[in-house]
Amino acid sequence: MSKSPSSAGFFAAHPVFRREAYVRARATGGRSHLTGKNLLARHVSNGRLVRVRGGVYAVVPAGITADELQVDPYLVASHLTDDAVVAYHAALQFHGKAYSTWSRFHYLTQKRARPLSFRGLEFVPVLTAPIQNKKLPNQPGVATVRHAGGTVRATTLERTLVDVLGQPEKVGGWEEVWRSLELVEFFDLDAVVALVKTSATAVTAARVGFFLEQHRDALMVEERHLRALERMAPKAPRYLSPSREPGKLVARWALVVPEEVLKRSWEETS
Repeated sequence: MSKSPSSAGFFAAHPVFRREAYVRARATGGRSHLTGKNLLARHVSNGRLVRVRGGVYAVVPAGITADELQVDPYLVASHLTDDAVVAYHAALQFHGKAYSTWSRFHYLTQKRARPLSFRGLEFVPVLTAPIQNKKLPNQPGVATVRHAGGTVRATTLERTLVDVLGQPEKVGGWEEVWRSLELVEFFDLDAVVALVKTSATAVTAARVGFFLEQHRDALMVEERHLRALERMAPKAPRYLSPSREPGKLVARWALVVPEEVLKRSWEETS
């Protein structure tokens, strides 16, 4: 199969990529945009590339067919929009800290996008507003990491802690949240407090404070971290669970916490 050396070099460095990145790379070398788009169509036709969705492609390595390609889900999620960031349970899984393995991958974006099903995997966009008018990849708590021959943008463990406690339904509930976060040996707690102050609601601040207090020894949480979060917590009682599940009031955090979370009752059946 014939291919231009410039395409071969680009494909080697970009196992998943967006069309504009390829066109831009070719234009830098003095080639036309139209030629770049035509070449992508030819490579898809010849089985060198797989079209993931409009404008997003995955490279088929030598020795396998397009039908045999097992695309890396984190690379895909990072390229579904030009600002996509792997988040929530997918971020826990990317960092090797998820209690359960999922085939659903959430990603943050400031662009309108539709969910995607691709080869047994589900990719779900979460529309988010910019923080202090910053674009998503440049916001606090986002890291760009080399992975599987390409690059993945994902929330850091600190940002992921805040995000999953803010929206536990995107992680499957409290047991999955707790068991996953308990796999993390270390958080930069100053960064956690700063992220809560920048972008979290009062209820999320209380949830973060409650979780850190419950794991105070394991995570080496200092009282100053808890006091900072306490100042951001609600003044009137709120429910820990979005479903308003009843429980016991934890006064410091003004949270009504279900008994199973207070006692971590799932550990009794492990």
